[in-house]
Amino acid sequence: MTEPPGHFKSLHSGRLVVPGWTNLIPGLPDAVEIGFDLGAHDLGREYACLLVEYWATPEDLSLQSVLPVRSFAAAPEGWCVFVPARGRVLVRALDPQPNPPVLVSHWLNIDPQTPEGTVVTVAVSLPPPPSPWQNLPNG
Repeated sequence: MTEPPGHFKSLHSGRLVVPGWTNLIPGLPDAVEIGFDLGAHDLGREYACLLVEYWATPEDLSLQSVLPVRSFAAAPEGWCVFVPARGRVLVRALDPQPNPPVLVSHWLNIDPQTPEGTVVTVAVSLPPPPSPWQNLPNG
């Protein structure tokens, strides 16, 4: 399978880099690779996505991207982003289809002393959708 035009692959992990997630702050190198591992049971979710945000400072949302779960089925090597050794990354897993919807968030604090070339993996495993039999009245 060939990569779509404009997609880069990480030299460390072989994952596709989410477009726009390199050289976020001029003059600061891409020190940390954050890879996303999605549970195999989630690959069939129709509407689920990951919302990834990079905050260079608590006041500065530098970049935000939506990564549809369908993109993981299309790219089995997976996806990643690159950030400088500073700031925070917020990863949210969203699936509006079940009732109630799924919304899970996790912050990653990037220490300025993090060595360049560090690779971090975020495992994402959404809860299974409720059974249609779960909410039936007893009797």
